[in-house]
Amino acid sequence: MADKVKTLDIKKEPGFLYFVDKQGHAARTPMARGGKKSGGAGAEVVALAGIVREPGFLYFVDTDGDISRSKMARGRK
Repeated sequence: MADKVKTLDIKKEPGFLYFVDKQGHAARTPMARGGKKSGGAGAEVVALAGIVREPGFLYFVDTDGDISRSKMARGRK
């Protein structure tokens, strides 16, 4: 179960991978499709969020365009 950390209402466009960068902001980069390279354009910051990450959680941009986090599953057998 994911917890919403910050509400941003990002409108996602197809063909882009959305993620939370190291500074805690929402960013996007073109996806590589069918063996094509993304061109090395780099990440583009979409929204400034300034999230401070806690260890043991995975942070991501969810389907609503908000930043959410989920507990990482580590050490399962």
